[in-house]
Amino acid sequence: MTDAKLPGRINISLVSRLIAAQFPQWADLPLEPFNSTGTVNVIYRLGKEMVVRLPLDEGGSGQLKKEHHWLPILAPHLPLTIPTPLAMGTPIEGYPWHWSVYKWIEGENAITGHINNPYQVATDLAQFIVALQQINPAGGPPPGHHNFGRGLPLATRDTNVRDAITNLHNIIDTDAATSAWEAALQTPPWQSPPVWIHGDLLAGNLLIEQGQLSAIIDFGGLGVGDPACDWMFAWNLLSVDTREMLRSALSIEHATWARGRGWALSVGLIALPYYQNRNPVFAGVARRLIDEVLADYTKSV
Repeated sequence: MTDAKLPGRINISLVSRLIAAQFPQWADLPLEPFNSTGTVNVIYRLGKEMVVRLPLDEGGSGQLKKEHHWLPILAPHLPLTIPTPLAMGTPIEGYPWHWSVYKWIEGENAITGHINNPYQVATDLAQFIVALQQINPAGGPPPGHHNFGRGLPLATRDTNVRDAITNLHNIIDTDAATSAWEAALQTPPWQSPPVWIHGDLLAGNLLIEQGQLSAIIDFGGLGVGDPACDWMFAWNLLSVDTREMLRSALSIEHATWARGRGWALSVGLIALPYYQNRNPVFAGVARRLIDEVLADYTKSV
């Protein structure tokens, strides 16, 4: 990554100091670290009703600013709960970036939470995607570094994907992965006007309550572009057969679905070698993306 990194360590003392200095009305509330599978922010619970997010790098700080601007605009149009920004913190000595306080949302992420019916969760998530795409995209941020390039053409990821495949030699079937990736690159690009995308609809960003999908979190990948990347959740949550049921039920056109499969593969391939020793939980998500895409690919050839 090219972003500047945090020079020190985020700990409860630092977070307490930030809150006391900038939001003294909350200084007496209990503060405790929250174990998150995320890769961009450190999370603390603040009392019973709030959560503090502290980016680990400069890029994450920019994503928080984006969320503070756009999430209140998008929320009224969406069928599921999304984060509610409450306050934006500013840099101080010892912490050089903006940070944020949000309303706490109950639920477990879909990696660890019990899902009653994966197909129903996928259908509910698809309805969320459709609603998001129908919101007026005027003024929305185009894809770029701020959202990991989500919504750009797949070809922009080619070099990183091929490097990742090389790094995964003896870990995955690299021949199959190369063939599946090259097939994805042959898919026609998005020809319609750009639409809103969440950009990172993987299990860690889906909240489950009482076995059902209740909320979508972490809009760092938010942007306006090709919507194919938002369908990659199908290779994270569903088996081959239920995935095909979803596609048929929603009448998703072939090219968008194929690009979504390419996005799922590319995210899995790039993430697995990077996170396999840094974040085993997210590495498991990456491995599932790869395995499910290759299962699809093997079935189709």
